[in-house]
Amino acid sequence: MGKKAILLGASGLTGSSLLTQLLADNNYREVLTIGRKQLDTAHPKLKQLMVDFDRLSDYSDEIQGDVVFCCLGTTKSKTPNLEQYKKIDYRYPLDVAKIALQNGATQYHLVSALGADVKSRIFYSRLKGEVERDLQKIPFKSIHIYRPSLLDGNRKEMRFAENFATITMRLLNPLLIGSLRKYRSIKTEKVALAMLKKSLEENSGTFIYPSDEIERISNKI
Repeated sequence: MGKKAILLGASGLTGSSLLTQLLADNNYREVLTIGRKQLDTAHPKLKQLMVDFDRLSDYSDEIQGDVVFCCLGTTKSKTPNLEQYKKIDYRYPLDVAKIALQNGATQYHLVSALGADVKSRIFYSRLKGEVERDLQKIPFKSIHIYRPSLLDGNRKEMRFAENFATITMRLLNPLLIGSLRKYRSIKTEKVALAMLKKSLEENSGTFIYPSDEIERISNKI
């Protein structure tokens, strides 16, 4: 009959790529996106749920699916208020996780980041580590955590620094070999494809994929 996906962050860099792949995949019969705004996408398999993330319990009956994909995240330039930043990167992913689990979801796939660490002095890395840690306390059958390096994709708002970093990493990637491979930039389409592939496996437990492993999974036939 096919799986039903719940997708957070469908308008973002990785989320939009994952949405396209899920809609095209015959293993999924329906994709439920959860967000604040309507997406400019129409598809027979797509169902959109617009929510107030601070009142997610009001929508709990509608947050139902087999697999949760979370590509939700922000940046300091978009969200300078650190309290609001933490809501988006930490609280909302966990709130959806708890509701989806109660409604029968068995898998959770989280896009985190290379360097995620609860002990980090860097706010971003520490926050990613915290959401990873607390997600693992929620008893899904399987939890999959993806830690990509710099994401290489078509950003809607490409800033100079990001553009410079992307171009620089494309030049440096061939030099990063062996244990340094995980620092290579990675195409957003490959992160999305790895998430899709892993969601089709019936595994149990918690799995963490560094950037080079994400690349390997996406390239595997």
